[in-house]
Amino acid sequence: MRRFAILTLAALLVAGGFGAAQAQTPPIEGELALITPVSKFIHDAALKAFADYAKEKWNVTVKVSAIPAGTPVAYGRVVEWKGRPEVDIFWGGESALFEKLAEQKLLQKVEISREAWDSIPASIGTPKPIPLKDKDGHWVGTALEPYGLVYHPKKIQRLGIPEPKEWDDLLNPKLKGEVAQCAPTRSSSSNATYEVMLSMHGEDKGWDWLRKLAGNTGLFTARSRDVPTVVAKGEFTAGFAVPSYMAFEEKLAGFDLKFVAPRNAFVTPEPMAILAGARNPKAARAFVEFLLSERGQRVFMERGLFPITPKYKVQGPPGSPAELAVEFTGGVRSYFERDVSNVYDEAVAQKRSDALKQKFRTDIEATWKKP
Repeated sequence: MRRFAILTLAALLVAGGFGAAQAQTPPIEGELALITPVSKFIHDAALKAFADYAKEKWNVTVKVSAIPAGTPVAYGRVVEWKGRPEVDIFWGGESALFEKLAEQKLLQKVEISREAWDSIPASIGTPKPIPLKDKDGHWVGTALEPYGLVYHPKKIQRLGIPEPKEWDDLLNPKLKGEVAQCAPTRSSSSNATYEVMLSMHGEDKGWDWLRKLAGNTGLFTARSRDVPTVVAKGEFTAGFAVPSYMAFEEKLAGFDLKFVAPRNAFVTPEPMAILAGARNPKAARAFVEFLLSERGQRVFMERGLFPITPKYKVQGPPGSPAELAVEFTGGVRSYFERDVSNVYDEAVAQKRSDALKQKFRTDIEATWKKP
């Protein structure tokens, strides 16, 4: 009887110890790393906000880091890692590239809560709907971001031309040598906007339009992020294929700069995916869910991006960054409250991606001369 009591007590102590160990296991890992073309202005703020949230919610100190890389470079790195990635998350760029990674089994399913997943509509825009999440669950949009034009108002005035509103305005002869853009081989925003031009005009006329744009181009920047910078500084008059938040960052820095999203400007959902073989999958999923919460969406809304769900709108106190963003983007508070015209076809873009880049190299890059 005594032996039975001792064995029972020992079993209870073991079970209790096991339960305590389970209770002490952190709900997420203590690290999170990502690779992204999204600028430091955005990804630093998002990572810091998540680290603060993790400390508050779980008392877990998460060491966060990011590898900044243009979309084509980031995509290439993920492919090179072959399922043994150096980071947990790939964030930003064209969803077509995420589809290609999923086909190569280099992404795992996001597996966030049903509530968070369902809060995001399947698509936005007509006649070609822009997918906002992957039907098979391999990636999810985080924020809406239009690609458009930036221009320096005083330089436009000096040239004696109207402020640009549509794509064709960049072909004005007075803008010869005054346009800055980034090559589609180095930038997903340029690549997507090249696709828009080809979809609007057709292959032959589209490339003719892009060659004319190259004729007015005085600089091909190393990064898409550099396009609004050189315009803001007055080195060039206008910029092509600029993400709204990159332009807004320059506005917040005090530069005289204006942004416009012309008709058929592509609106990216800034896709996010968890890489197959990620070392910190729980932290990665928690990060995705956090970004889709109101607190996470506020991080974006105060930096020139728009909510990915219809239930949130860009708004803040008078004079706040959020209200300045609304003014900067022409009064937009939510892309779900307006008609979004889109001709970008994801399936076509995915198939044409390599050919587009090659044609750019031969037809534009190899023949372009600085005006």
